Formats: sequence, C-alpha cells, structure tokens
Amino acid sequence: MKQLLLFLVAGLPLTRLAAQDTDTTRQLHEIVVEAYLRKQTLLQVPTSTSVITSKQFQLQPGATLLPAMNTVPGVRMEERSPGSYRLSVRGSLLRSPFGIRNVKIYMDEMPLTDAGGNTYLNLADPGSIQSAEILKGPDGSLFGANSGGVILLHPMGLGADSMHLRAAVQGGAYGLFHEKAGWQQKFGNYQLSLYQGYQRADGYRSNSASKRYYLQTAQQWQYNEKNKLKLLAFYSDLSYRTPGGLTEAQALNNPRAARPATLTLPGAVDQKAAIYNRTLQGGLVHEANLSNSWQHVITVFGANTHFENPFITNYEARDENTAGARTYISLHDKRITGTDLLVNWNTGLEWQVTSSDIVNYGNRGGKRDTVQAADKLRAQQHFYFTSLSVRLHEKWIWEAAVSLNYFHYNFSEGAKGDSTRKFNAQWMPRFSLSYLITPALAARVTVSRGYSTPAIAEVRASDNIINTALQAENGWNHEAGLRMSGNRNRFWIDASVYYYRLQNAIVRNLHDDGTEFFTNAGGTHQTGVEAQGMLWILAPRLQGVLRGLQWQSSYTYSHFRFSDYKSAGQDFSGNQLTGVPRQVAVNSLLVQLPAGIYVFGQHNFTDRLPLDDANTAFARSYNLVQCKAGWQIPHAGKCRISVYVGADNLLNQSYSLGNDLNAVGKRYYNPAPGRNYFGGAELMF
Repeated sequence: MKQLLLFLVAGLPLTRLAAQDTDTTRQLHEIVVEAYLRKQTLLQVPTSTSVITSKQFQLQPGATLLPAMNTVPGVRMEERSPGSYRLSVRGSLLRSPFGIRNVKIYMDEMPLTDAGGNTYLNLADPGSIQSAEILKGPDGSLFGANSGGVILLHPMGLGADSMHLRAAVQGGAYGLFHEKAGWQQKFGNYQLSLYQGYQRADGYRSNSASKRYYLQTAQQWQYNEKNKLKLLAFYSDLSYRTPGGLTEAQALNNPRAARPATLTLPGAVDQKAAIYNRTLQGGLVHEANLSNSWQHVITVFGANTHFENPFITNYEARDENTAGARTYISLHDKRITGTDLLVNWNTGLEWQVTSSDIVNYGNRGGKRDTVQAADKLRAQQHFYFTSLSVRLHEKWIWEAAVSLNYFHYNFSEGAKGDSTRKFNAQWMPRFSLSYLITPALAARVTVSRGYSTPAIAEVRASDNIINTALQAENGWNHEAGLRMSGNRNRFWIDASVYYYRLQNAIVRNLHDDGTEFFTNAGGTHQTGVEAQGMLWILAPRLQGVLRGLQWQSSYTYSHFRFSDYKSAGQDFSGNQLTGVPRQVAVNSLLVQLPAGIYVFGQHNFTDRLPLDDANTAFARSYNLVQCKAGWQIPHAGKCRISVYVGADNLLNQSYSLGNDLNAVGKRYYNPAPGRNYFGGAELMF
C-alpha cells in the first residue's frame, strides 16, 4: 500500500493515449472510445476503459504486444516462450496454460474468440494492429459471455489515410528478425489496404525457436452516401517450439535449458515439443446509415484452423472450423423533444458455432505414433443484447444494458452416440452512471455480472477426457472511479476501485504424468485498485533543446483470495490467487529532441506471485527496464526514413515472463532473456 500512496500523491500520470507523433505537433488530442458502438470521449465513458494508441505501440520494441499490453492497469500478459501468449484482465491465468480464455476479443466487428471460448491472439503480427480498447471487468452488455473483460483491436488499413506505402525491418538478440510491409490506396470511394509480416527468432532457451508468416487485408467500399461494405481477412502460419518449465535449481544452473528428461518421461528437445497453427479468418461487414440517427450493422465471419501440438506425453492434432454472424441496430444521439435528454440505444444478436476434430497420437520424437484418443466436439453460443444510454444536461449519463446468453456443446461417445451438454440461459446485466462534476472531472459507478462457460480446451483437456461436470463461472462486480483531464489534454488521470466476487471459478490441475484437467474452485474474492495517468511535463513545441517531455504511469493493486476452495483433501480458502502479483507499477518517460530524435524509457515493477494454490512457492519480484531511441532522418519530399535502437532488461534481471502454475515436479519457471538489444529502420512514402 505504501507504493500506492506514493503513486497517488505524485499525481498519477499515465494513460494509454499518447496524443501525437514523436516528432510532432503542438496539438494534444482528446481520446475517443468506439467500443460501445458510438464515438464518445473517454472522460465520460461510464466504465473502466483504457486505450492503447498507435503511438504507444510504436514506442515499444515492436516484436511482441506484451510490453504495451502490460502498461494497462489490471491487464497481465505473459509469454512463456516467443509466440506463447497468455492474457488476463482482472483475473488469474489459472485457466490458461496457453492461449486466452474468459476474455472476449474482437478485431473491428469480427470476434476473434471462437464459440468454444478460445482466442489465438498470437497469430497476429504486432505491426498489423493500429490501436486497442480494453474494457475491464465483466461486460456482456454488447459482447456476450465473459468473466474478465473485453478487448477490441483496430487493425491497420481502416483509417482515413488515403495513400501510403511503408516497409520496416528489425533485428535483435537471439536471432530475432522482423520484417513488415504495408500498402494503402484509395480509388474514389474504394479503399484497399494490404499488410504483410514475417518474424523469426532462435529464442533465448533451447527448443524455443519461433516463426510466423502473416498476411492481412482490409477493404472498404462506400458504394453510396449512406452505405459501406468492409472486408477484413488474415492468414497466419505460426510455429514455435516450447521449451517447458524448469525447477528453481535447474533455472539457476542453466536458465537457457529446455525441460530435461526424467526417469519416466522424455524431455522437450527429445519430443520436439512445439505448436503449429495455420489459420485463415475473415469477415464481411455492412454498415447502413438509415437516417441521421439510425444505423444498422451486420457482420458475417468464419475461420479455419489447423493446429498441431507435439507434447511430452502425446501429439495432438486439431482441425477447427468457425462460422458466425453479428448484427445490431443503433439509435445515436436522439434528442427527446422539449427536453435536455439525449438517447442512445443499441440492440442486436451474435451467433457462432465452432466444430473441433481432435485426435491424440503417441509422440515419437516429434512424429505421430499410434492413435490414443479421438473426439469431435461442436460448440454453439448465441446471445441477444440491448443497451440504453441517456444523457441529461451534458453532465449525467445513465446506462442500462443486458445480454441473454445461450451455450451448449455436442460430442460423440462412440457406441453411445452423440451427447449434448446444455447450459441454462444466463442474463448478464450492467448498470453504469457517470457524472461530470466539472468540465474536466467525471465520476462513475458500475455494477455488472460476469459469466463464462468452460472453454472446449477445458472440457476436453490434455488428459483426453471429456469433463461434462465442469460448470460455468459467474459473479458480480462493483466498482467506482474518477477521471480528470487537464487544459488542452495536457494531463490525464484515471483511477478506480472494485470488488468482484466470482463463484465456480475454473482452475487448472495436473495429473502426475503432466497432463492437465480443470475443476471448479469454490470461488474467489477479488478486490482491486487501478490508477493510470499521463502528464506532458513539457508540451510539444517546435523550438528549444527539449521539444517535449511526457511522463506516463500505471499502478495495479490486487487483493485476490480463494474462497471455499478445497481440492485433493486440501483447503486453499483464504490463499492468494495463484499467478497474480499483488502490485504492479509501470512508469515511462518520453523525451523529444530536435531533428526528429526521441528517447523513450520504461520501468515495470512486478511483485512476487504465488506459483501454486497452496502458496508454498513464489516467483520473486522483478524490475524490468527497457529503452528505445529513434531518429526521423530529415528528408525533403514524400519519403520518410526512421531508424531506432533499443535495449530490454537493462538491469539483467533473472525472471520469468510466464510461469507454469501448479506444475508437477515444481517445474514452474520459464526463464526470460537477460540484457539484450534490438534495432531497426522504417521507410514510408
């Protein structure tokens, strides 16, 4: 708590907004949020919402989304090895040995989260994402079942730029090479954008090499004054080796080693443990402005994934196919005649189905052996939603929203035929209130219900048993917050406090052979404080040695505890929630200099965190420092050249960016690289 008090007294500077280019203009822009199906300034959004802008992504190293995502309070993103993303919003990673669950993610209007509850965020090349909006806490009002939060990604190519061509290359330690190129052109009322990325790395540890090919297109056709058609599609071919967890002694002796063999099981190198994922996904969006106030949007989307995972104990192959549709109608800023009331209303539905054909083979040195198990599962979810927002006197905003969620899955039981596990329909309401105390200060309160059904990867985990007893987790979240904006947006402050009581929390457990299964814990009590802010110590200007000086900061305090949680004869009630650090503080400083030069530094303090439910083992706290310096080379004409260099983990800390929780044999640790360097260049027309 001492760090929290110091942070608040210091003035709290950080938000996910950075308002301009690093060489640039004197105007400090206001942040606009589009998550609730209309554009509105962040100051009066009545929920805990953060924005990561394109400028903030650009200031980070660029080969991974992780550093930028972890600047948002309440968000924890991990990378056990290059390409192996995990992410939680106000929660634990107990449900996610890899991948992302209980958080709903969209790319524009297209869900990236499939009907089975899984999201392959690691498929995306970091350069393909323009910006991100993060809605923290359960929010099913427009987005359906989730117990953690919602993330909306805005892809490159849907902006207003009429034409550009850019290419960039980056290199770094441990064989890192990242190349990307993009082209955007407008032909009358049609806009075409193409993006291509390729990234490879040898990895810090043995058996941790990675490679990704990525293609993306975004197209818009304004075929008349009121109607627009958009196409968004991408193809990703991702592969990465998985080195596996080490014990503390092994990590100290040789942090670059992969998981070694034991008397009963081979090691990661012997089994060529890895992930291979080829996915094609796309969506078609039609937007119709029926009048000045009414709009209708419909999206159809689909995805095909071929997934392979040679593991220590088996070799899994999956073919997944998803199809779905989303549609809604919106009423924007309709004034009630004779009053000061402005009304916004949205209502619609979303439906999707995912079929998974899963086969497990024996793993013989990275090659398929005999079939061990084979299952076909089909998950289907759909929900109806409606949201009403009323603004009074430009100060009060009341919002009431609700979704009605349906979910079931089918599976084959051999001679018994097909079986269905159906969950009862669930309401997910949200009530929010915002009041503009002064033109620069707003207060908010929110009450919302979280609900998340078990993901197919949890129903049919790596022990190859279909667990029909697994229940959905659910709970109520209560929170309050304040936002303040300075004159001409020179500073920004956002703080919130919340209490979330989750029941039937889904947690991961392991058998002695390392295969996993999932159970429902009794629940969790989650109390948290989040604060973020940004301050232009020196606003951008065109004269002087210092052309701009910006400080950003965020702080997260998480008092998360198990409640009524008993497993294998042990009572874990009252224990700290596994994998959640109590405190995280991130601070950064951007220095703008003449001749288009900038220097950026960032410090991340992450508190120690429990590695098992019994709280008998803890990962040590760490201080991660990174820096980046760049120069936009002066050049006449339309061509712009930028170069940069940077360093990560300047303090050479020994730490894990992702831990294996509740690991058998106490193999918790996935050591991250020590001090390392990177550099690159970008050319833009």
